[in-house]
Amino acid sequence: MSKFTRRNFLKAGVAAAAAGTSLSYGSFAIGGSSKKVVIVGGGIGGATAAKYIRMMDSSVDVTVIEANKNYYTCFMSNEVLSGERTLDSIKFGYSGLSKHGVNVVNDVVTGIDADKRVVKTAGGDSFSYDRCIVAPGVDFKWDAIEGYDAKIAENTPHAWKAGPQTATLRSQLEAMKDGGSFIVVPPTNPFRCPPGPYERVAQVAHYFTKHKPKSSIIILDPKKKFSKFGLFNAGWAKHYGYDPKNPTGDGMIKWINNEAGGIVESYDAATKTVSADAGNFKGDVVNIIPPQKAGKIAFAAGLTNDKGWCPVNGKTFESTIHKNIHVVGDSSVAAPMPKSGYAANSEAKVCAAAVVALLKGGSVPTPAYVNTCYSIIAPGDGISVAMVYKYDEAAGKIIKVKGSGGLTPGKFDPVLREREVEYAYSWFNNITSDVFN
Repeated sequence: MSKFTRRNFLKAGVAAAAAGTSLSYGSFAIGGSSKKVVIVGGGIGGATAAKYIRMMDSSVDVTVIEANKNYYTCFMSNEVLSGERTLDSIKFGYSGLSKHGVNVVNDVVTGIDADKRVVKTAGGDSFSYDRCIVAPGVDFKWDAIEGYDAKIAENTPHAWKAGPQTATLRSQLEAMKDGGSFIVVPPTNPFRCPPGPYERVAQVAHYFTKHKPKSSIIILDPKKKFSKFGLFNAGWAKHYGYDPKNPTGDGMIKWINNEAGGIVESYDAATKTVSADAGNFKGDVVNIIPPQKAGKIAFAAGLTNDKGWCPVNGKTFESTIHKNIHVVGDSSVAAPMPKSGYAANSEAKVCAAAVVALLKGGSVPTPAYVNTCYSIIAPGDGISVAMVYKYDEAAGKIIKVKGSGGLTPGKFDPVLREREVEYAYSWFNNITSDVFN
């Protein structure tokens, strides 16, 4: 790990956020007739952008159109599966945005007319805009695994959009017999929350250790490695009997990567059988997380490239396909930033500053961005990854700031790992308050 300390990282994170919104809120006052910003999607990216635009310039008319009355965070949802957290603890409403003067509309966006600058909804309403921000999250490539589609996912949940499917998967794990098998199929890259499937394995293993110790977890993975690979391997070994030198062995967790035949071809829902290169695997509970792409409205609005994601200008997050439309969060192409909640929060603040500046007709500040991601392997054992990014004007792209981040040290230190868990919970409380309060 870099010698970059947590205190220095937090200082850098504050500096990055400040750089993304480097002009004072009051200096953005537009004056004259109100400018209109319509935001499609009320997740972390969309809600953050709405709040911060209003904070920067209260004269801007901001409308968020979101299908759901409540938002469930994907981060920390794995603790719902282990029973360490309730579903309600990751549920957030939009009253906080309303207090900031944001108009929140519960409806489904069906189209965006980029030429006329109009957003249309299933309810028959039309919303004109000067700038539009699209934050649709992810959708799934349902044709990637034969036999697995949106209908099958109702009973074989991916739970990669937290909420009802999280509750379904938790109920299935509770009902599973001791000695049963839980099959997890992570997606191919890129996807929302790179360490998420592997934290899920840890949390379910924690639940099994306490309540169903004869049970097993089989990971059929299309990848050779994954985020925080060494830390997860060591954590699984320490707490759940996993053998990193023999990952397909007989411990509670069996990881079968692409080289060992982990690429899944099909699924038989009737028998709960997953067919992979390594053979057929019958599970008592099956969790298939499909490959992902930009949210559905991004395709309808013509904002996606041939890979299914939304290319943007990293300085403003304005679409490189349609002017006056910005895309933030998981759907945007913002590499090397990951598709994570904290990255979406940071991107949204940068986008908000750019939108307010553009509405005024001024210059856009050169931004910086920050990401940190926590994973809880077991009670008292947390790990994290952190990084600060900046916009390289000459290269015209987002780059990592050298020496700005790193991983939790590999050598286990119980005091440090317990502190990481405390940091994780504090981080969760802070980011959700920042977005929704």
